[in-house]
Amino acid sequence: MSVNIAEHLRIRPMRRRHLAAVVRIEEVTNGHPWSRQLFANELLQPTSHHYLVAMVGPQVIGFGGLMQVADEGHVTTMAVDPTFRRRAVGTRLLLELLHLGSAAGVVDATLEVRVSNQPAQALYRRFGFAPEGVRPRYYSSPTEDALILWARGVEQPGYKRRLESIRAKLDP
Repeated sequence: MSVNIAEHLRIRPMRRRHLAAVVRIEEVTNGHPWSRQLFANELLQPTSHHYLVAMVGPQVIGFGGLMQVADEGHVTTMAVDPTFRRRAVGTRLLLELLHLGSAAGVVDATLEVRVSNQPAQALYRRFGFAPEGVRPRYYSSPTEDALILWARGVEQPGYKRRLESIRAKLDP
């Protein structure tokens, strides 16, 4: 029996109590995973680092983070448990991260994505992210280039309408 994600999914601020589950997802989804300590250190900087978890009941099924430097937001990490992919979990996480960033004064947002990760690239394109460069050999296990994507003007009314349109399609 599958859980209806739309009815039960909640996006919450990441807390230390979530880190064991976050690291489990990170280890499954990332060839060079962040450590529990790295996540814990990120949580110690709440004014410039926004970290969220996606939950169904008590289960953490995904997470994402955005680091803010001046008026730029950098999506530093995002992952969804493989058994919950293709169910708009990443969409909901990115919506909330960009909302938090915009509310905190982010004007432009950036992220890196594996050149081979077409599903993630499609998600980011929906949010207006476009390629502006390549970081050679950015990823390891396996070694791969990263596309550098930017979404410009995330504080603008037109971009906020884009986010509301994405949200409306999730919550009919």
